[in-house]
Amino acid sequence: MAGQEQGFYTAAEEFVGAQFDSLLPSYNTGSDYDGGIVDDYDEPPATANQTYGVPDFVRNYVRSLYRAFTERRIDEMQMLCEAGFIKLTERSFSKSPWPDADRIAPIVNNGAKAPVRLELPHQWLWNIIDEFIYQFQSFSHYRYKLKHKQENELAMLRDHPKVWNVHGVLNVLHSFVEKSQINNQLNAYNNGDDPKTVADEFGRCPLYKMLGYFSLIGLLRLHSLLGDYYQAIKVLENVQLNKKSMYAVVPACQVTTYYYVGFAYLMMRRYQDAIGSLSNILLYIQRTKNMLQDKSYQFDQIAKKELQMYALLAMAWIMYPCRIDESVLSLLGEKYDKEKFIKLQQGSLSQFEDSFAYACPKFVSPVVPDYETLSQSQHKAPYQFQLKNFVNEVKQQVAIPIIRSYLKLYTTMPVAKLAAFLDMDEDNFRAQLLSFKHKMNNLVWMKGQRAIDGEFQTSSGVSFYIDGDMIHIADCKVVPRYSEFFLQQIRKYNELVKGLS
Repeated sequence: MAGQEQGFYTAAEEFVGAQFDSLLPSYNTGSDYDGGIVDDYDEPPATANQTYGVPDFVRNYVRSLYRAFTERRIDEMQMLCEAGFIKLTERSFSKSPWPDADRIAPIVNNGAKAPVRLELPHQWLWNIIDEFIYQFQSFSHYRYKLKHKQENELAMLRDHPKVWNVHGVLNVLHSFVEKSQINNQLNAYNNGDDPKTVADEFGRCPLYKMLGYFSLIGLLRLHSLLGDYYQAIKVLENVQLNKKSMYAVVPACQVTTYYYVGFAYLMMRRYQDAIGSLSNILLYIQRTKNMLQDKSYQFDQIAKKELQMYALLAMAWIMYPCRIDESVLSLLGEKYDKEKFIKLQQGSLSQFEDSFAYACPKFVSPVVPDYETLSQSQHKAPYQFQLKNFVNEVKQQVAIPIIRSYLKLYTTMPVAKLAAFLDMDEDNFRAQLLSFKHKMNNLVWMKGQRAIDGEFQTSSGVSFYIDGDMIHIADCKVVPRYSEFFLQQIRKYNELVKGLS
């Protein structure tokens, strides 16, 4: 499938490139974009003023896109937008805007006169939801920043407090979810039933179904930006994260999903689930890198998210050492700065802060600011609040790796003696031992459960109890399973052979 998709985009770019080779920035009307693009479209009569400034090659491009749209030719629409539009913009509109919509409208008869049962590429539907959340996020930051704002801008913001209101954004996303009945469909799909049996005419329409699914991911992102990590994971209760799904069809959506899931788990102190989620998506990116590179408009964003996820993975693994895929460990060593990793291992709070600042999303406040008391730095408050919570958690765990290293050396030891090794008084050390027990006990998702559920497990590598003034220690190190290593190498070899052939 990946090979077919890669070939499709390469062919599309070659095709479109060939059509534009003779175009000049001066809109030479003798060089139309016609190969595969219709030029016999019955355009309604329009006055010279209506279509003035619209070059012939743009007319033909718009006609072709409109015809593909009305005839529901998905592949052709996708090629025209993802290859054709980019090429046209690069060649002829890199320094000037496209013609106004009012001048384009007469070319397509001012749009459809009757409702069209739309069928759009899944990538476009994801872009709609993704951009919707981005616009809300950007405006939320904008209204909190006082710098360079004129009095008329502040007056406009004061007079329109409901613009990009968080309740309105939530309402739009939940409306898509309910209209598409996506949760019922996902539940049926997970149980091996046909999703169409639980959906009405809206839910059975691919447009609504996929908008509903992407809205679930949008809610995951939105709740994470607001700092409500429990609700962020809960909205995915019918999404099977660790299983290949018919709905996982857009790479950018996959990356966004696992980034926010991994981050939410990290902030909920579910480190093992965070490590598992981040490891899965980083391996996916590595396997599909060749395909993603062909979609350059996605690749840059995904590449940035990939580096952020390696930073999240490094922090989660330092705070909760556990078994991790060897190929992921190898990639972590390549992608994440070794000096920064060593500082994290040493418990450097400043490095944890820097890594968090780099890897976290851009948080937003759900409330409209009071412009009478708003300070210059108040736009940073949501980030600073989340950073404070994270750093407080790190501070509580900074001594745990050192304590663990000592416990692994002994089977019994006096509490006072080990406290002396760590330059702590005995009461403080006992509190640290209790913290060790508590922090290494994590809620971990188990197969068949909802993403928000789990069972408590420990991954400290040592088990101990205190009897009077003595610590009794048992090594809980798991014997390595060599069969998994050999199976993993066989899979890598098969993938390499497949790639070479």
